[in-house]
Amino acid sequence: MQLTTLDWGIVSLYFALSLCIGLWASKRAGESTRSFFLAGRNMPWWLLGVSMVATTFSTDTPNLVTDLVRQNGVSGNWVWWAFLLTGMLTVFLYAKLWHRSGVLTDIEFYELRYGGKPAAFLRGFRALYLGLIFNVLVMGAVSLAAVKFGEIVLGWEGWVTISIACSITLIYSTLGGLRAVIITDFVQFTLAMTGSIWAVFYLLGLPEIGGLSSLITHEIVIDKLAIIPDFSDPDIWIPVLFVPLAVQWWASYYPGAEPGGGGYIAQRMFSARDESNAVGAALLFNIAHYALRPWPWILIALASLIVFPTLSDLQATFPHLPEDKLGHDVAYPAMLTLLPPGLLGLVAASLIAAFMSTMSTQVNLGASYLVNDFYHRFINPAASATQLVKIGRLFTALSIVLGGSLGLILTSAGQAFTLLLMIGSGTGLIYILRWFWWRINALTEIVAMVSSLIIAAVLNFSELGFEDWQKIVLGAVITTIIWVLTAFITPVESKETLIKFVDKVKPGGPGWKQFQSEDESGMTHITNGIINMILGCLTVYCFLIGVGEMIYENYQYSIILLLISIFTAFTLKKRMANG
Repeated sequence: MQLTTLDWGIVSLYFALSLCIGLWASKRAGESTRSFFLAGRNMPWWLLGVSMVATTFSTDTPNLVTDLVRQNGVSGNWVWWAFLLTGMLTVFLYAKLWHRSGVLTDIEFYELRYGGKPAAFLRGFRALYLGLIFNVLVMGAVSLAAVKFGEIVLGWEGWVTISIACSITLIYSTLGGLRAVIITDFVQFTLAMTGSIWAVFYLLGLPEIGGLSSLITHEIVIDKLAIIPDFSDPDIWIPVLFVPLAVQWWASYYPGAEPGGGGYIAQRMFSARDESNAVGAALLFNIAHYALRPWPWILIALASLIVFPTLSDLQATFPHLPEDKLGHDVAYPAMLTLLPPGLLGLVAASLIAAFMSTMSTQVNLGASYLVNDFYHRFINPAASATQLVKIGRLFTALSIVLGGSLGLILTSAGQAFTLLLMIGSGTGLIYILRWFWWRINALTEIVAMVSSLIIAAVLNFSELGFEDWQKIVLGAVITTIIWVLTAFITPVESKETLIKFVDKVKPGGPGWKQFQSEDESGMTHITNGIINMILGCLTVYCFLIGVGEMIYENYQYSIILLLISIFTAFTLKKRMANG
């Protein structure tokens, strides 16, 4: 398989469009740090929502889904479907609170919620940790998928793919800031979804597959179809379904699904015109991310089991692929090599777009941490807006170089996903409760973060014989116990700090009873938020499974689930309209 002139023309056209958007947005981006990192705080909900979805749709996303489906079946996707719970909690509880905070980054929040030297240390340390270490690890995972895609589909060596794609991403990200990132995200998402849907229709029509009916009845595929795992085997349903839904969603800090909101999701909410646009953006993201996108990837993953049943089949077809990069996740780009000219170029451009979307968001977010929460806060508080934008562009370049380089070292999408879950395991609950429990202080977060890193290192680099899911649960339990004890042992924040936080953010709830007026201390809005969260999750999960059952030709079950989804969506809409 080789890309034709038409394919390369489509890819080149996309590159040119991205650069034009960066140039167009560059003038306004340089006005101030708020223009560069928050697009002037004037973005509409639909554009922000699509941007969130585009960022989570990177080159590694379909690779990860393919890895999960080939090894654990369709039900293996619950390891990330479970994060819908924290996503909906962000929509109905935290989106408004984040927007009210008025901060530039979610790390600046630390010196709003906490006070004194511990808060300052936490802000500076988290800026370096998230801006350099965690953020670079995320970009490394994304770059790994781009490396495999380039070697299989484009026929390029990994460093060539990374160099070209990262260079173009760097140009429009440094020129146009978040505004350029958000606008290119819209183009990238449209291109990516068009490519994936068109590709699945073509691939299912190949003689080897024989259409959808033949796919779902094939002897290799039929054991992988279950959306809900087999409850007769605890070795399957406990790690695949129970742990993600019972522990992982609230315990782990994962990009795009941070408990309590955070990261680039918070950054997009800060960029919204008002609270309602922040809520609308987060809601659109969760619906599109979990309900609309997965099935094209899942179907291609299932089809890959017929074309490339084993790793040896993949290795025989792509002998030039380095052995350390060979894994089930490469089956997705391997399937794309079966596409015809034109469509191959469109899909290639769409996956390059997905890669650039995530990388541009991560470098802008990482730079915002390093500039606003480290450089400006601790190194040069008197820096002008022009100086800060220049430093932001410098940090953008540094981040993308580190992230792209790490992608050449990693070997598996599943490996990177698990590592990200483990290093944040146990810290999630503190990000949820700090909004509503006055006892949590800066020292609590510091202890939680340090203990999580130490425990993750011990569990991962010692021969204790635990499975990955056991490491996540054990890490979450131990870390949570440590930080809860710390919250009771260490001194509380000053009353002045807590009152200032409550007056500005108005979180409500009995946890702030002594720091707010009586009419603000009720549970009504929190209860309503949790009810809306449950309705939102039912809407999305019923739609997701209902579409799957329709694909499997189980029409009666599918119709019941889709009707439940419509009913809960209608109920949710009425509740939101009534405030």
